[in-house]
Amino acid sequence: MGRATIIFSAVFLAIGGFLFGYDSGIIASTIALPTFLDYFGHLSGNTTGGIISAFQGGAILGTIINMFAADWLGRRRTIFAGSAVSCLGASLQAGAVSIPMMIVGRFVGGVAVGILTSTIPMYAGELSEAHWGFLVAQWLGFGCSFVSSSFSWRFPLAFQNVPSLILLVGSFFLNESPRWLMEKDKHEEARAVLHRLRSGLDQDLIELELQAIRDAIVADRALGDISWKSILTRPTWRKRLLLGCGIQAFGPLSGINVINYFGPRIYGILGISAQTSLMIIGINGALSIVYCTIGLWLLEKAGRIKPLIVSAVGLAAALLVNAVQGQYFNADNANQLRSMVAMNFVFSLFYTPLGIISWVYPAEIFPVEFRALGNAITTFTNWTVNLIFAQFTPGALTAIEFKYFYVFFVFNIIALLCYIFFYPETKGRTLEQMDELFGDHVVNDPTVKKNVIAEEVE
Repeated sequence: MGRATIIFSAVFLAIGGFLFGYDSGIIASTIALPTFLDYFGHLSGNTTGGIISAFQGGAILGTIINMFAADWLGRRRTIFAGSAVSCLGASLQAGAVSIPMMIVGRFVGGVAVGILTSTIPMYAGELSEAHWGFLVAQWLGFGCSFVSSSFSWRFPLAFQNVPSLILLVGSFFLNESPRWLMEKDKHEEARAVLHRLRSGLDQDLIELELQAIRDAIVADRALGDISWKSILTRPTWRKRLLLGCGIQAFGPLSGINVINYFGPRIYGILGISAQTSLMIIGINGALSIVYCTIGLWLLEKAGRIKPLIVSAVGLAAALLVNAVQGQYFNADNANQLRSMVAMNFVFSLFYTPLGIISWVYPAEIFPVEFRALGNAITTFTNWTVNLIFAQFTPGALTAIEFKYFYVFFVFNIIALLCYIFFYPETKGRTLEQMDELFGDHVVNDPTVKKNVIAEEVE
C-alpha cells in the first residue's frame, strides 16, 4: 500500500512536468502557424519576444509568490493554487482576440508554472522531466498546421487546461509532505502520513526516519529564525544557494530554450518551411523520451556530477559545430543542411542530464527550514535568465544568425568548469544528511546507523 501511494504520487506529480513542458513548447509551434499569423497579422521580432517572454515574466512572479506563500500554504495547497491559475491562463490564451490578450494569458500561465516548478521538485524529491509535455505540444502543433481555421491555434492553447484540471482535482488526493507537517509541529499528522507512505516496512524503521526528520528540524531551529540575511551570511547555506542558483541558471544558459522556443525560426534560416520544421521538432521531442528514460536510469547509477560534465562537453561541441557551419552555410549543400539539423538532435541528447539534474539537485541540497524559500529562489534564477534570452533572442537571430550560438558555447564551458571544481556529489544521501556534506552541524541519522549495523550482522 505504501509503495502504491508513492507511485501514485510520483505519476500524478509527473503531470506537473508535463504541464511545464507543454506550456513551454506549445507557443513555438503556435506562433509559426499560418492561421495564427493570418489572424493576428505579421509579428515583429519584438512582438514575438514579448509573447514568449511574458511566460517567463509570469513564472518569475510565480516563484516570488512561492517565496512567501509556499511554507504557509503547504505543498498540496500550493499545487492546487498553481493549477487553478494555470486554467485561467490557458483560457485567456485560447480565447485571445488580440496580441495584448495573448500576452496577458501567457503571463498568467507563466505565474502558474512558476508556482508549480518551485513546489513539485521540493515535494517529490525529484521532478519528472518535461519531455513528454514538449513532445505532445510539438506534434499537436504539427497536426493542427493542416487545419485552415483559427481552431488550429486555439485548440492547442486550450489543451493546456487538461493537465491543469488533472492537477487541480488530483491535489485533493495527495498526502501532505511529512517534513512540512513536522516543521509546522503537526507531529501526529506527520507520523500518520509517513506510516501511509511506508506501509509494509518495519515500524521501527519508520519511527527512526521520523526521528531523523525531527532531529534535523530541531537542529536547524536551534540556529534561530531563518531569514534572507541568515541564508546569505551563513557560509554553508550561502554555498548551497549559489550552487542551486548556478545549476538552475546553467539550464537556460546552455541554449536549450533558444532552440526550443525559436526552433521554427532557426530552421527558417536554413530555408526549411514552418510545417517541416514543426515535424523535425516533433521527431526530436519523441527521441527526447528515449533520452530521458536513459537519463533517469543513469542518474541513480552515475550520480549527479559526472553526467553534468559529459552534458556540458556535448552541448558545447554541438553548438560549436553549428556556429562554425552557420558562418559557411551553403543553401545548395544538402549534406551540410542535414548535418546542422542533426547537430540539434545531438544537442537535445546531451541536454538530457542537465535537464533532469538542474531540477533534482536544488531540491536535494537545502535544509528543511528554508527548503521552500531556497527552491523558490533557484527557480526564480532559472526564469529570470529565460526571460532575458526570450526577449532579445529574436533580434539576435535576425542580426547574427548562427553566430549567436557562440554565446552559449562559452556558457557551457563555464558550466563545465563549475561542475568540476565546485559541485559536490549528492547521490545516495538523504535530505537530512546534506548538512554533513556541506559542513553544517551533523545530525545523527539513526536510520543509517541501523542499516550499517544490519549490514555488519549479515
